[in-house]
Amino acid sequence: MHIVLVEPEIPANTGNIARTCAATGSILHLVRPLGFSTDDKYLKRAGLDYWHLVEIHYHDSFEEVRRLYRQHRFYFLSTRGIHLYSEVRYGPDDFLVFGKETQGLPADLLSANRDYTLRIPMREGTTRSLNLANSVALVLYEALRQQGFPGLR
Repeated sequence: MHIVLVEPEIPANTGNIARTCAATGSILHLVRPLGFSTDDKYLKRAGLDYWHLVEIHYHDSFEEVRRLYRQHRFYFLSTRGIHLYSEVRYGPDDFLVFGKETQGLPADLLSANRDYTLRIPMREGTTRSLNLANSVALVLYEALRQQGFPGLR
């Protein structure tokens, strides 16, 4: 599985997501600009000593990611998604795309990919969204569960 973070802002979230990628063998794609330095102590602390276990790719734009992986399927996570994340049948090379913590994914990206937008159900009026690292873990583990947790014990 591939996890794409478009312009992440909070180093601790990215560090936690990197740790989840290390635990699952998922590939992490970070789309610039990043809201922090990759030398940030909070980023490193959240990822603990797992950084060497994570395959990370840096990209200058989301368009670059699409161009490099045009044969793959992309799902876009948003509170405005039209499908529940649990209604999808995920494949091992699918990309799960998440936006920045404060704004999510751009509206034009969501509208251009409407049929591939997913959401995590929440009670109305309680919060704007779940924490980014929690959202990634929740959706990624559902995708891996559907595939029989390949390579995991």
